[in-house]
Amino acid sequence: MGKRVVKMIKIKKKGQMTIFVIIALLIVGSIGLFFAFKAGFFAKGISAEFSPIYELYDECIEQESRIALELLGSQGGRIDTGNYIPGSEFAPFSSELVFMGISVPYWYYISGNNLITEQVPKMSDMENEISNFVLENLDNCDFSNFYEAGFSIDFEIPKIRTVIKNEKVEIEVSSTIVTSIEERSARKSKHKVEVRSKLGKFYDTAKEIYNKQAEEAFLETYAVDVLRSYAPVDGVEIQCTPKIWKTEEVVDNLKNGLQFNFLSLKMKGDYYTLNDKEDNYFVIDHEVDDPVSFVYLADEFPSKVEITPADNVLMLAEPIGNQQGMGLMGFCYVPYHFVYDVSFPVLIQIYDGEEIFQFPVAVIIDNNVPREADLTILEEEDNRIDVCSDPTGTAEIHSYDVELNPVKAEVSYKCLGNVCNLGETDFNNHIASLQTDIPVCLNGQLIVKAEGYKEKKQLFSSNSESFVEVILDREYEVDVNIVSIGGSSVENAIIYFQGENELITAVLPDSSTIKLSEGAYEITAQVFGSSPLTFPKSTKRECREVPRSGVFGIFGAMEEQCFNIEFPETNIDFSLLGGGKAVTYILESDLKNGIVNILADSLPTPSSIDDIQYNYEIFETMEIGVDFE
Repeated sequence: MGKRVVKMIKIKKKGQMTIFVIIALLIVGSIGLFFAFKAGFFAKGISAEFSPIYELYDECIEQESRIALELLGSQGGRIDTGNYIPGSEFAPFSSELVFMGISVPYWYYISGNNLITEQVPKMSDMENEISNFVLENLDNCDFSNFYEAGFSIDFEIPKIRTVIKNEKVEIEVSSTIVTSIEERSARKSKHKVEVRSKLGKFYDTAKEIYNKQAEEAFLETYAVDVLRSYAPVDGVEIQCTPKIWKTEEVVDNLKNGLQFNFLSLKMKGDYYTLNDKEDNYFVIDHEVDDPVSFVYLADEFPSKVEITPADNVLMLAEPIGNQQGMGLMGFCYVPYHFVYDVSFPVLIQIYDGEEIFQFPVAVIIDNNVPREADLTILEEEDNRIDVCSDPTGTAEIHSYDVELNPVKAEVSYKCLGNVCNLGETDFNNHIASLQTDIPVCLNGQLIVKAEGYKEKKQLFSSNSESFVEVILDREYEVDVNIVSIGGSSVENAIIYFQGENELITAVLPDSSTIKLSEGAYEITAQVFGSSPLTFPKSTKRECREVPRSGVFGIFGAMEEQCFNIEFPETNIDFSLLGGGKAVTYILESDLKNGIVNILADSLPTPSSIDDIQYNYEIFETMEIGVDFE
């Protein structure tokens, strides 16, 4: 019995030792966990005395993060928009689009030296920019109230990590902050903030839209439709006088048409209601969850519209059917074909309530057609020669007027398809000069502009020349009048001033003011007046010799084949009633009075198509006088 008791006691002691070991291990592990994770697990246990300090720090993180998110959304995914790169005469786009005072970097544009440029931010770029912004601005967090209350706060240099998700953004700041007052203290090393935001979702939607535009150029397709609806492109008018459009009005109509039509564009989604089936035209075949808008502001956004053939004032189309030898036609018509090169930006916006993500892209129409898709391959840029960025030559440029007075002027240089801005000539010792670096080029072209003077283009080989003097001709604004020698009244007239390298046109009575400079001109004046004529619908039969069918045609046998030509009823309201031509040299002194009078003989009022053709034939032999008051 005694032996059994001893054995039981030994077993009991052994079990007690095992329990003690387990308890010891738990204590040691708890101590280790405490030191390893005290900042994370026990931060919530910070006393109420110190909690407001850490809560304020978290509020500052959240506030700076919200500011960063707002900047990213409004600036195309960028907080730091980088160096500003200006546009040029060739391309109107700079590296940024200014919208409501905010500079938004383009995701796609044509640079000033005609290079395709793409600057789409990555998600990691945006996360880094948020982290850097918060890091730079956390010092603005105001703890002055706590300092005044006697608290001591020690900060460690923070490390920040940002993660953008679809519906939120997580910002984690690693920075040990030790707070103390008297003999009490607290410590916290991890600070994590979540901000509700659709930035990640908006960014994904933006990339989807951008990729669709890059692949399909759907914005250009809509722009071409607007062009053909709002501007003269191709067509025929039945009339015997030139068809005239004011260039400025055509450009304004086109830009306004682009503005209103692009505001009507939508992506597939449930954020709108269509009024009728025709509105489906404005729905782009790509579904989105949030509203998307396409913004072009005609009066605010940089745009380029070039029309050929046209000048800065007028677009003209000449009639066919009134020339010598065309009497068989029996009517006149005016065919026209204008070629447009159009470039403008569109700001694409994805939004929900007050949160927005926006980015601009350039829309380009080249020779009346959309740009080819897939032009955003950046590797192609390496094959382009950008001579402007690395000028290796030097030049000294002087600018004068015809009396050799110095003139301050802007100077650029065209070389290998690039137009490089060189700067301005400035007054120095009674001369206007510019010393500048310049690309080395054979047969390059200096382009010199000064207010009040005609633009001067002058060959300059910078590979062998280093000094040049440019003489600028002063431009004068003059009013052009028609004086009919025959005494008949002048209702409408077109006067062409063909100079050495330009054609200047005045149209009376609407556009009678033009700019001229000294030089030789061939002047042509056409006077038009009322001559209401109606030619009824008619049919003419014409016969022609054509090769015979069958084996005889192989050996050159011919046969007569006849067919009918139908002419529609034609109404002619105006016809040529006077004018002529002259070649003269206009002096600067002639232009100072601001008036040019054209003295023109009259022609008889036509009563038939033959009379119209006769007037055009006689017109070629008529001369006009030129007088300056």
